[in-house]
Amino acid sequence: MYLGLDLGTSGVKALLMDADQKVITSATAPLEVSRPQSGWSEQDADSWLFATGAALDEVKRSHGPQLALVKGIGFSGQMHGATLLDAQDQVLRPCILWNDARSHKEAAHLDADPKFRQVSGNIVFPGFTAPKLVWVKNNEPDIFKRVSKVLLPKDYLRLWLTGEHVSEMSDAAGTSWLDVEKRAWSPELLQATNLDESHMPRLVEGSDVSGTLRAELASRWGMGGNVVVAGGAGDNAASAIGLGTIAPGSAFVSLGTSGVLFASNASYLPNPESAVHTFCHAVPNTWHQMGVFLSATDSLNWWSGVADRSPQELTTELGDEVISPTGLTFLPYLAGERTPHNDARVRGAFVGLDHAHDRREMTRAVLEGVAFALRDSLEALKMAGTDLDRVMAVGGGTRSTHWLQIVANALNLPLDLPRDSDFGAAFGAARLGLLAAEGADPAIACTAPPIARSFEPDATLQPAYEASYQRYRALYPALSGAIS
Repeated sequence: MYLGLDLGTSGVKALLMDADQKVITSATAPLEVSRPQSGWSEQDADSWLFATGAALDEVKRSHGPQLALVKGIGFSGQMHGATLLDAQDQVLRPCILWNDARSHKEAAHLDADPKFRQVSGNIVFPGFTAPKLVWVKNNEPDIFKRVSKVLLPKDYLRLWLTGEHVSEMSDAAGTSWLDVEKRAWSPELLQATNLDESHMPRLVEGSDVSGTLRAELASRWGMGGNVVVAGGAGDNAASAIGLGTIAPGSAFVSLGTSGVLFASNASYLPNPESAVHTFCHAVPNTWHQMGVFLSATDSLNWWSGVADRSPQELTTELGDEVISPTGLTFLPYLAGERTPHNDARVRGAFVGLDHAHDRREMTRAVLEGVAFALRDSLEALKMAGTDLDRVMAVGGGTRSTHWLQIVANALNLPLDLPRDSDFGAAFGAARLGLLAAEGADPAIACTAPPIARSFEPDATLQPAYEASYQRYRALYPALSGAIS
């Protein structure tokens, strides 16, 4: 048996998989996000440990004999979070999360230094880890002086499970401290933020062993000795492992809290000017490019709260037929934006509202706006040298087939929906646990899932979708200029 732990923003998922890669069971425990100020997003790091323990306790209650057979554990984790520890491994402050934009000034200052793009291969985005540490130095100097280790969220969970300070390449690539081509910490970039390699965890590949499960925790969940813990992966790289997206040109879209267009590459292909992320993959000698925007299902969830209807009720109201976009446009910049604008301060909007628009048309505009944000990432990947023929789809948003057809139309690409929704980050984490425990070949073990349904772009709607997308693109400068 192999166990995948997916530390997300809204919860921790534990997934149990057998040697044939069949999912046996899964359990989830919720997490809360704190937003002390506009643009801020924090989480209590110890809540991750409590939630992981609760999820695994549930798995033990329902499938204790199978859990006892676990040989390898893998991680998936929300990326970029700054978990700051003192010399005794005590957390110094709430973790500053991936979607926190407070360090936009610090990010711009670091990004103005040419060596950051040259070495890391990426823009220094406000959500990345390095500018967060500069913000802490500037605003919480007493805490900064006490920082002994900086860990990413899943790596703090690893510390609890194994006692080891370890990270891996795919997650470390999102810090702005990694030499992404060499797959090693950059002393030069660390020094630019008043840190050095002693503040960083050691690095392994995501499919390698990072440690073993501590005896007291193995006893708590009825596991045997010598349960190996894999390096794991950032959430999107873990999803790619689960979907078998490791061959060059294979790709997927993720409709999760954030939105992602992910493409695997056999070589290092940086192009920071496109605002595409160029990161290490979770398996050796592989990289990936990624367009990221911050509010995908988050946009629908926000509209659900305003409209006082569940997301399912809102999408069900639209019926089965996908029609041409109307003149109503939604810009999903609720927490700023990454690809392609790198603008932490811009905010979202409905544009073109009139008396004729009702709740259904506003819901449709939200779904279209998220789809057009994915189209922005597709255009950015093209600028970075990656052309795609088709993509798979994962994430909570895939529950709406109406939304999937809108995305296929907006991208003008076929969209494939895997048969089982468990082919995602937690499943990818379990696969990494298998790779670490068995030394298996990723190309053999990480196969693509069977496809339940494919969504072809509707050629009759393409002119209307293209016109609506161009209108969407033209609105960003006006919104950006409205922020003083």
